[in-house]
Amino acid sequence: MWIGIDDTDSPQGMCTTYLGALLARRLEESGMEIRSLRLVRLNPNIIWKTRGNAAIAIEAEGDPDSAFSIATDLIEELADLSCEKTNPGLVVCGEIRPPATFAEEAITGFCTIEGAIAACGDAGARYRLWKNGRGIIGAVAAVAAEFSDATSEYLVYRDVNLHTSTRFVDPVSLRLAEEMTYPGTWDTCDPGNNLIVCVPHTPDPVLYGIRGNDPVWISLARNLVISEAPVLEAIFETNQGTDAHLLRGSVGTLEKGRSYSVPGIVASPPKTGIGGHVSLEITDGKDHLTCMAYEPTKGFRDSIRALAPGDRVYVCGSYKKRSLNIEKIQVISAPPIRVADAPLCESCGKKMTSAGKDKGYKCRVCG
Repeated sequence: MWIGIDDTDSPQGMCTTYLGALLARRLEESGMEIRSLRLVRLNPNIIWKTRGNAAIAIEAEGDPDSAFSIATDLIEELADLSCEKTNPGLVVCGEIRPPATFAEEAITGFCTIEGAIAACGDAGARYRLWKNGRGIIGAVAAVAAEFSDATSEYLVYRDVNLHTSTRFVDPVSLRLAEEMTYPGTWDTCDPGNNLIVCVPHTPDPVLYGIRGNDPVWISLARNLVISEAPVLEAIFETNQGTDAHLLRGSVGTLEKGRSYSVPGIVASPPKTGIGGHVSLEITDGKDHLTCMAYEPTKGFRDSIRALAPGDRVYVCGSYKKRSLNIEKIQVISAPPIRVADAPLCESCGKKMTSAGKDKGYKCRVCG
């Protein structure tokens, strides 16, 4: 069977992955076999998301009625139902799952609660909604998703009662883990900006998370990390880092609220605006598209500033407010920039000056 859960967290606390990891433990304690845990990243542009926009799914062997009951009790115990934005959804299905097309649309676009309920009915799945039940969309998408590509995330959790206290994760050990396992792992540290990026600052049970290519690499990194004592750990298979949310797009045809990979030619020199935000104009020869690299991307903006008119690029990011928020960029070609200037002296290396019209150049230093 597959168990899907979404929207149990809030800006004030809790984490759906923590609830999923704890549910897996309780299912095992009841005699069920856990086959896999999945973390499915959905469309990041959804305005109703609480913090991130991810749902979890558990593949298990056991009695679906018992699993549904255990999951229901845990959601009512841990979900932050007092928060207006927290609207959990739960689905349990057998071998017949909702269609993968539902998950694809939830990852790249928009789905409705009614569509999610209909998908449950078609699959003969048990389901439950809390409050307005918007979490049923992510729950159904999580059990319906088919990964053509996947990565892994090792999540380590602290005592849920400590959610407001400062986390202790040794930064030296994190940098060592990054050094020893990169590129098998990523997003542990940001060396360019001297930042630790795998330790959250939100009031939730996550102590830290290691992302990587597969369970082996993230486990190697996890074993190098020194931290306060964790209470729970879990490895999730996930679609993060796989570009599953990106659609092929073209300048002039983008839809608000979706994410795209767009080819184009740099139309004009990048501009740095108020607050350090960098704008980039690309064209397909007919239409123009404004692309933005915002201040929080730090050193990434230098790569955008280095582009020049005529460079061919693929720009990836979410489209909203008539611009593309750049997540990453691929430079296809960057023709050399030719600069007309006086040459350097071959003898002393100083810049030469004109000797007069049509008379070439002369070094005023060594002659």
